[in-house]
Amino acid sequence: MRRPRRHDPDRKTRILDAAIDVIAEHGVAGTTHRLIAAAADVPLGSLTYHFTSLEDLRVQALRRYAERMSLVYAAHFDGVRTHEQFIDAVTDLIQGDAGADTHDWVIAYELYLAALRDPALRVVTETWMRTSRTVLERFVDPVTARGVDALIEGLTMHKILSTTPYPKEQIRRVVARAAGKATPARSARKSLHPGRTHAEVSHPSDRFHDEEP
Repeated sequence: MRRPRRHDPDRKTRILDAAIDVIAEHGVAGTTHRLIAAAADVPLGSLTYHFTSLEDLRVQALRRYAERMSLVYAAHFDGVRTHEQFIDAVTDLIQGDAGADTHDWVIAYELYLAALRDPALRVVTETWMRTSRTVLERFVDPVTARGVDALIEGLTMHKILSTTPYPKEQIRRVVARAAGKATPARSARKSLHPGRTHAEVSHPSDRFHDEEP
């Protein structure tokens, strides 16, 4: 008699999450079908059933990871109302107080390295960076947002790789210089009112800038 098919509606999602863990432990180059199947506790054939290739699985897994981290990133800035709070939020993000740890950054850097050679992953990284800049543009102009976004990436890497402590106050001073001295415009003050929704505060005009209202 045939064995009854195991009811496992979340199998594909579990495979994707397992692939992320395997990438974090073994790197993109060391990730194999067998390692992922073992981590997900599924037959090897499940991977070829749900994904056309290891590359397809890798792209889908890293896209899922980037989308998940983008939500964490956006939520970190939801309570920001002033320019000083924005500087504090960026500082905390770099310091590691925003839901992302070394494990998450290992995956991110694996993604960046692999994207240098894989155009499909380049699309994933570009979408992720664009989403991050959109969040920052709620508070600063697009040019400053791009600079702050790059600063977050760079300082986080320096902090992770440093063998000596990286003082939080020092990080904050660097962030403050990059963000500039700004006063909220009338539109920004209105948009950042606690009663406004997330969608309403994300309008391009709803940001801090250097011009007096």
